[in-house]
Amino acid sequence: MFTNIAHTIFQEVIDTYHIKDDPYQIFANPYDKDSHLIEHLLYRKCWIDTVQWHYEDIIRDPNIDPVAALDLKRKIDASNQDRTDMVEYIDSYFLDKYKDVEVQENATINTESPAWGVDRLSILELKVYHMKEEATRENASQAHRDACQEKLNVLLEQRKDLSIAIQQLLDDIAHGRKYMKVYKQMKMYNDEELNPVLRDLK
Repeated sequence: MFTNIAHTIFQEVIDTYHIKDDPYQIFANPYDKDSHLIEHLLYRKCWIDTVQWHYEDIIRDPNIDPVAALDLKRKIDASNQDRTDMVEYIDSYFLDKYKDVEVQENATINTESPAWGVDRLSILELKVYHMKEEATRENASQAHRDACQEKLNVLLEQRKDLSIAIQQLLDDIAHGRKYMKVYKQMKMYNDEELNPVLRDLK
C-alpha cells in the first residue's frame, strides 16, 4: 500500500538525518526520479520537513544572535516554499496516475488533496520520532517520560488513523468515487508584486 511505502521512506529519512543530526549536512536522494518517482518525491519531502523541524528548534534559542536568527528565518521561509512545491509535485504524480479513471456521476471531492495528507503524515512521523526520544530519555524524570509516553501513544494512534484515511482516499480516487481538484498555492509574501513591502523596494 502507498502509506506503507511512505512510512518506510519517512523513517529512512529521519534515521539518516540523525546520523549527523545537522540541518546543514549535504542532502543526497537515494531514489532515482526516473525509475522511482514517488519514492524520490517522498524522500525529498520528508527531508525538507526534517531539516525545518531542526531549524525551528534552533531559532527558539533565547540567546541566538539576532543576525543569525534573521538568516535562519529566511531559511525557514525558503524551506516552507520548498515544502509547498513538493506537495504540488506529489499531487501532480497522483493526478497523472489517476488521469484515466472514469469518475462516477455521484463522485465527491475531498477537503484536501492526497499530498496534503502526505504532508501531515511526514510531520507526524517526526513527532513520533522525537516524542519517542523524550519518552526514553534516561536523564529525564520518570514523570516526564510517562507524560511523553502518553503523548506518543496518541501520536501512534493518530498516525494509524491518518494512514488509513489517506489510503482510503487514494482507493476512492482510483475507483472514481472521489476526484482530485488541485489548487496551486498562491503564496503572496515572497512575490515582489504581491507583497507591498517587497514591491516598494523595487
